[in-house]
Amino acid sequence: MTAQWYVLIEEDTRETRRADGVELRLHHWTLVASHPVTADQDEVRAVAEDAALHYVPGVLARHARPGDVPGRSAFLASDGSWLVRVHQNHRACHFRVTTARLVHARPEEQASPKSLKEKLRHALDGPEPLPAPWAPPPPKG
Repeated sequence: MTAQWYVLIEEDTRETRRADGVELRLHHWTLVASHPVTADQDEVRAVAEDAALHYVPGVLARHARPGDVPGRSAFLASDGSWLVRVHQNHRACHFRVTTARLVHARPEEQASPKSLKEKLRHALDGPEPLPAPWAPPPPKG
């Protein structure tokens, strides 16, 4: 597989839930876009900069009126990633733009459905053991 460069955009997504009468605002980073770029590394960095300066997160885009331009502070980190804060109409959010090289991809595989005999055996014998968790290989030598 040939390595291909991507521009990745991650957003701080929010979800509000209620528990025992208390409102909880849950935050987590989510990969919202991955754009393949067929160019050299300098051009990929230029595409990432363009995304940092022009991308508008969905939380702001949903509430924007035609002609609105959000305020923006874009920070270029020493590793080449961008951290951007945008704000408009009393709403603010932030996102991160990075460049990355895809070095491995594998499609999802589904196990074949179990036969009735296998389902009965599973019900009587209990579940199969879980696969061992990943661990680094032992040192050679």
